[in-house]
This record gives sequence, structure tokens and C-alpha cells, in this order.
Amino acid sequence: MAGARRNAPPREDVLAAAMEMIADRGLEKLTMAALGREVGMSSGHLLYYFGSKDELLLRTLEWSEGRLGAERGRLLGRTGTARERLDAYVDLYVPDGHRDPHWTLWLEVWNRSQNAGVDARDRQAAIEGAWHRDLVALIAEGMSRGEFRRVDPDRFAARLRALLDGLSIHVAIGLRGTDRPQVLGHVREFLDETLLADA
Repeated sequence: MAGARRNAPPREDVLAAAMEMIADRGLEKLTMAALGREVGMSSGHLLYYFGSKDELLLRTLEWSEGRLGAERGRLLGRTGTARERLDAYVDLYVPDGHRDPHWTLWLEVWNRSQNAGVDARDRQAAIEGAWHRDLVALIAEGMSRGEFRRVDPDRFAARLRALLDGLSIHVAIGLRGTDRPQVLGHVREFLDETLLADA
């Protein structure tokens, strides 16, 4: 067993492989046995490392969110208007399309969270909190520059993220009549009507 652990791939490789399997084959094909075959480990070794499929999924989500968080930081840190950066935030938030692997994983983790323990719920809240804090800061910056009208940044961010979540779920599950361009259009129209300062 010790020799097998020494030869095991790094956890990041396992998480990347899990995400790739979700993208290529769908979440239903992601089993411990199938992932083990993909990375050259037994399902028993994967259980040793992760403890359960729920933990594997949550860690994969945290890994994916870490990468998205870095991209979000890059987008929000660039020069340009607050509105341009808000559009970039929305663009990053909304799924690429039906069965977007990141959103597929998010939906599964959300579904499983009904029975999750306190630690798992806290880790999910940390992911949500990072998106929320960045949005609050961006709205506050836009207000200070006179680009956005006066709103409560925290309350507006909560409402905007609820809108984004609802519309994003429609895209991720492939609801007829709702695609990514339509959703982006709806959100931009909502922001024009509710957040942009009067010219």
C-alpha cells in the first residue's frame, strides 16, 4: 500500500482528470473505478485519498473554482471601466452552454449539499463568498467613479447573483429557448436599467 501511495499521481492531476471526464463523458460516467483507470489508481486508493465521491466532487469543484478565481482576479484587475469589468465578470459566470462541466459539477454539489455536513457547507459558502465579495467591490468602485447609481452594493450583488444563478441553470441544463447569448443579453439589459448612472 505504501508503495502504491508513493507512485500515485499528484492530487491536482486526479482533480484535473475528474474535470476532464465530466467535460468529455458527463458526470454520470464519473465513477471511482472509471477515474481510477484514467489516472492509474484503484478505486480503493481514490477512496483512501478522498474518503467518498462527495468529497472528490467538492475538491474537484474547489480546484476548478481556484482556476476560475485566478481568471476572475485577472479580469477584474485590468484597466477599463467598471462596467466593462462587470460585463467580463458576468461573461465568466455564465456557463459556456449545455452541460458546461463546471456548472454540471456545481449543480451536483449543490444537490448533494442537502445532506452535507457543516464542513462541506462551509467550503461551498467560501466559494460563493469569493464571487460575492469581488462583485460587491466592483459595484462599490463603479459607484465611487460615478458610473453606477447609488445602491447598496451587498444587496445588489446578492440579487444579481441570484439572477445569474437562475439563468445559468437554464443554460447548463439546456432548457429550450434559453441559450448563453440570450442570457447575456438579459443580464446586460437588467444592468442598464438598474445600475448604470443616468447620463
